[in-house]
Amino acid sequence: MDKLIKQIASLGVPGLVLLFLMFFSGYTGAAAITTALATLGGPLGMLGGIGVLLLLTKISEGIAEYGFENIAKGVVIEMRNKGKTKLEIVLEIEQFPLISAELKQKLIKFVKEYF
Repeated sequence: MDKLIKQIASLGVPGLVLLFLMFFSGYTGAAAITTALATLGGPLGMLGGIGVLLLLTKISEGIAEYGFENIAKGVVIEMRNKGKTKLEIVLEIEQFPLISAELKQKLIKFVKEYF
């Protein structure tokens, strides 16, 4: 069991996502892997699932290297470069459900100082 955990930990976030989906698929073995990848891949099936796991790898590497807050600030800057107004950006930050209230406040403060 320890060996399995070490191997999954070496995969990082994508490994945890795959393990989570396999657990909730209701299957075991190859059927669990197939179902998990197909679920993750959506209309693109298993190959799409592999692509999503690769994308998660790159995203988690970026977060580990630069930090989530810096990446979020970079996204805010890019939103401004694409022509969104200060108000539009603030409203979008406030409506985003997956970030903490603390990070929302930091990003809103950043928007007000940056623009």
